[in-house]
Amino acid sequence: MAEKKITTAHIEAFKKIVGDANVLADADSLENYSHDETETLHFTPDVVVKPRTAEEISELFKICNRDLIPVTPRGGGTGLSGGALPQLGGVVLSTERLNSIIDIDERNLQVTTEPGVITEVLQNAVKEKGLFYPPDPSSRGTCFIGGNIAENSGGPKAVKYGVVKDYVLNLEVVLPTGEIIWTGANVLKNVTGYNLTQLIVGSEGTLALVTKIVLRLIPLPKYDLLMLAPFASLEKASEAVSAIFRAGFNPSALELVEIDALKIVSSMVDSYVVPVNDDIAAHLIVEVDGNNQEVLMQEMEQIAALLEQYEAGELFFADDAQQKEELWKLRRRTAEAVKSSGYTIEEDTVVPRAELPKLIKGVKELGKKHNFHAVCYGHAGDGNLHVRIKKEGNKNSLNDPEMNAVLRELFKLVKSLGGTISGEHGIGLIQKTYMDIVFEQRQIQLMREIKKAFDPNNILNAGKIFDLV
Repeated sequence: MAEKKITTAHIEAFKKIVGDANVLADADSLENYSHDETETLHFTPDVVVKPRTAEEISELFKICNRDLIPVTPRGGGTGLSGGALPQLGGVVLSTERLNSIIDIDERNLQVTTEPGVITEVLQNAVKEKGLFYPPDPSSRGTCFIGGNIAENSGGPKAVKYGVVKDYVLNLEVVLPTGEIIWTGANVLKNVTGYNLTQLIVGSEGTLALVTKIVLRLIPLPKYDLLMLAPFASLEKASEAVSAIFRAGFNPSALELVEIDALKIVSSMVDSYVVPVNDDIAAHLIVEVDGNNQEVLMQEMEQIAALLEQYEAGELFFADDAQQKEELWKLRRRTAEAVKSSGYTIEEDTVVPRAELPKLIKGVKELGKKHNFHAVCYGHAGDGNLHVRIKKEGNKNSLNDPEMNAVLRELFKLVKSLGGTISGEHGIGLIQKTYMDIVFEQRQIQLMREIKKAFDPNNILNAGKIFDLV
């Protein structure tokens, strides 16, 4: 991509489209939009533009496509793979002004929303109607629903209810060449041509920019129960995960948090609701939900009896909403806490859940071999383990030969266990160098051809998922 530089004429053209106040080029603004939550990386854009409508985005794209100006879409800035990093400069296009919930259709159990709505705001809005949108990433209080679409986000509830792709019915998008299209229909079944909707979901903002989203909803479960189970062995905790499902249980959340991570986050949020004794290696957070409280209590008792077979310690049952919220706060803020403590490199591995013990053992062995410390936590119920790494002198993995070698070993281990290199954070900028571990060249070529069909001049989030060509 032989991109052109942004000129004063471009800035003036952008202002005519979105208004002077929504085009930012001052140093403070550029710094604010130069990073997301990926490692400690910063890349400064040339300008930040905040459109309000699909039509405004269309006009912006036509200019950028004509003049080969790189455009980096940005939602809430909570990404962990560098998807919102403007490493080529150019335009950061923020969706923060596209922040309306357009319609909650209670008859058809659907919601139509713009991409700049915060995920938790959307969840609360439909909850007031007795409805439920399950995908709930840890950053749900700050991330945007559009970013969730881009990354096909999951979160704790994914183990029972699925991920974002399982709820997206239809999308309005703006193509990099400026056309505005809908990708599908607002129906539950649709085999009318290729599934463009699901192609956009998880495409990391490289194919089109989403401007309206139609999601299916489900009725809100009336009750939930939450249990915390401590284990003296990290491997025993991970073995228990698979055992729960083999026994026929279907928890609404099943999370694993290693004790070192829990110590850090407990200190950060000044909470001692969870025991952090030195003889504990990890905790499992187990949640069940449904509409019959008595049945749920019986199910939780049976799960508790099963966990004892895997040497679980004294179990803690959250008695009320406050205790539940305290436990979930600790889990949701784990990534933030461990990053602030120097664990700046995070990998988002996923394997079949029965292989978790081997993955965790392998991570610890790699740490000893390469002299780094790692803490593990994540969505154990669906095999999605987040690995946070702290290594003296290596704050970032991007363009670091030493860390690249370490991560290549890690991802080869993941592949050998039947897994892949990202469960919900995406490939973005920092993991694209490892795509050859999980894909043959022909698969990557097909993806490149899809990218070119949508974005012939390679202006939209160029250099993400694949290198520039």
